[in-house]
Amino acid sequence: MRFVIAALMATAGLLSPLSARAESADVEAVITNVDTEQLSLALDDGKSYYAPEEFNFEGLETGVKVLVFYTEIDGKRVINDLEIVQ
Repeated sequence: MRFVIAALMATAGLLSPLSARAESADVEAVITNVDTEQLSLALDDGKSYYAPEEFNFEGLETGVKVLVFYTEIDGKRVINDLEIVQ
């Protein structure tokens, strides 16, 4: 029984880095491009961030500083939340 528990714990330890990739992160940067057709924002960090369909682009334009909370899914940065920085 101890062997089974040890094996399960070892497996969980090996798989835990895989779940770390789906964690949320944030970035503070200035918008360089807004594409409402592709539902994306380009920031001055050189990355593109993709919004869900119900995302509101009101007030977002080139030159606006934002704080973007995102999750990276399959190499694509998907916006969870966004705040305009004053």
